[in-house]
Amino acid sequence: MSHRRVTRGVALVLTLCLCAGSSSAAQPRSRTYTSRPELKPPPVKIFKRTRRVAPGYVFIAPKKKVEQAGPLIVDNRGQVIWFLPVDARGVTDFRVQTYLGKPVLTWWRGRSEDRKRKGRYSIYDNHYRLVTHVRPGNGIAGDMHEFSITKRNTALITLSHTVRVKHRNVLEGAFQEIEIKTGRVLFEWHSIHHVALVESYYRLPKNPGKTFDYFHINSIEIDRDGNWLVSARNTHTIYKLHRRTGKIIWRLGGKRSDFALGRGVRFGWQHDARRQRNGTLTLFDNSAAPRLRKQSRGLVLRLDERRMQAEVIRSFVHTPPITSIDQANMQKLPNGNYLIGWGHEPYFTEFGPRGGIVFDARFGRRGADSYRAYRFPWIGRPTRPPAVAVVGNTIYVSWNGATEVVSWQLLAGTDKKKLRPVRVQPKGGFETAIPLPSNAAWIAVRALDKRGRSLARSSVVGRD
Repeated sequence: MSHRRVTRGVALVLTLCLCAGSSSAAQPRSRTYTSRPELKPPPVKIFKRTRRVAPGYVFIAPKKKVEQAGPLIVDNRGQVIWFLPVDARGVTDFRVQTYLGKPVLTWWRGRSEDRKRKGRYSIYDNHYRLVTHVRPGNGIAGDMHEFSITKRNTALITLSHTVRVKHRNVLEGAFQEIEIKTGRVLFEWHSIHHVALVESYYRLPKNPGKTFDYFHINSIEIDRDGNWLVSARNTHTIYKLHRRTGKIIWRLGGKRSDFALGRGVRFGWQHDARRQRNGTLTLFDNSAAPRLRKQSRGLVLRLDERRMQAEVIRSFVHTPPITSIDQANMQKLPNGNYLIGWGHEPYFTEFGPRGGIVFDARFGRRGADSYRAYRFPWIGRPTRPPAVAVVGNTIYVSWNGATEVVSWQLLAGTDKKKLRPVRVQPKGGFETAIPLPSNAAWIAVRALDKRGRSLARSSVVGRD
């Protein structure tokens, strides 16, 4: 199939909106809520939303120039569904996965005092309760790039490991497969035993005291035949590794590619290589730092492993152009769409199967980013009751993480123990403001689902 480069984007009016939206002076640093004043997630601006958007919410983890970092779920209007602020340098790889047959939330969390991207991996259930933490074994530190749960209920994690090579510190690529329940290391791989330093495109530091990050592993995948697929940013290569021995079966890209690369295939500084059910390979081609192309792109490749040929099926780019110098991912969605998180740049964009933009958003202020972005269906049922706050003649209500609330029922009365329904108000974003009747001395709010059934009730509060 010939290379069809997809460059459909948004119209000129969207371009103007994006340019206007880049001004941080007009944007608040964070969202604020009367009922939950301790939550300060960054604002999210929506530039395009169509009916062709895939089902589900957007899962991001804002960090860097934000009031609070942490895992964040937003809807297609940019409204917060759930946010967990963390006292840390940030969270990465926030997504929905399956563990022991149930949907869970997972992420990597750094430590505030740690500058080497070391931390721990967390699994939370749909009630937002901690299931377990996963930590690497054999005394090696895990890093921010990958935390993937397999069908075997094991975890794949990337490692941060420095070795000495010819009197120089070298940061190699490494990963482990860990049995989550026991913490036992089932498999461990180190690049230094298989990939030579000369395969790297990363410049050797002139100062011998600085670490040479020659490999930079950033994704791990179990291929259809059970072997490993590994992306190494700094060698511009996707490696297929033998499941038991770790030996290289083939290289795609880089200085020693085993594949003949068709027109437009060559990529560099890439992230997030994933094998799809139809056999194609998807990845995010940063092509930056230093720049190899005019802009970054998402790629869908066909690999002929018999003839050892690779060709481009689809290429997804943004209009206006975006160049992402680090981070980023591309997720294939069940309806055939593709969601790209632009990593270093504060955008996340959903493309239709042929490349038209069906959803486009970004953080409201520059300087915020998310390592990856995903879209998943999710049903959240928090155990804590809804939060309320009364200010003057209005009660403000929110329920962090609840996805089944359609409306709020106001309960009021002169007797704290004898409250009666007064009105029903449709849910309005994360927080809903409900006007109070003049004779309401005591108030509570009940969450209702789409059938009008009660999900939970807030505490009773008195009017000032």
